Amino acid sequence: MMFKMIAGVDEAGRGPLAGPVVAAAVILPDGHGIKGLDDSKKLTAKKRAELEIEILDKCFYFIGLCNESEIDSINILQATMLAMTRAADGLTQRPDYILVDGNRLPTWNHQAEAVIGGDAIHPCISAASILAKEYRDRMMIAAAQKYPQYGWERNKGYGTAEHLAALRQYGPTPLHRKSFAPVAQYELL
Repeated sequence: MMFKMIAGVDEAGRGPLAGPVVAAAVILPDGHGIKGLDDSKKLTAKKRAELEIEILDKCFYFIGLCNESEIDSINILQATMLAMTRAADGLTQRPDYILVDGNRLPTWNHQAEAVIGGDAIHPCISAASILAKEYRDRMMIAAAQKYPQYGWERNKGYGTAEHLAALRQYGPTPLHRKSFAPVAQYELL
C-alpha cells in the first residue's frame, strides 16, 4: 500500500533533569527540496537552525510537549508517548501513516511504525528531530534567564557537572523533574 501523507515523529529531552520533553510531527511535501536533513544530533547548531527555518516554511508540522509535572506524574516514557501523540494529533493535515523514531509507538489510532535510528534514515523523522531539538533548546535558553546558576543555556538541562553542582548548592527549581534521582536526592535536603 502506498501512503501519500507520511509524517515523521521524534522527540527531544528524555534524559535531562529539567525542562519538558518535546516532540515534533512533520509531513514533508512532495519534492520538498530540503537538502541536508539528518539526525539533529549529527548536525551543527548553525545547520540545524538553517534547516529549521526551511522546515517551518515548507512543511506541515506541530510541536507537542509534556511539562515537568506531567513527567513526574506519569513517568518519562509515558510523557514522551503523550508528547508524540499531541504532536501527531495537532497536525492540520492528517497523515496516512506515521514513522516514529525509536522502538516503541504511542497507543493511538494512527497507522504507524517505529523505526530504530529513523532520524538518520527517513527525512520526515530527521525534520521532526530538528524541530523538536531546536524548540526545546530555545525553551531551556529562555529558562536560563530566570535560573542562570544552572547553566541551561549550555547544558539544556542535562546532568552535567555544572548543573549538578548548582543543584547541590541551590536546590531544584520548579522546572526540575523531581522524579529523576539526581533531583529527588536534593529535594530531601
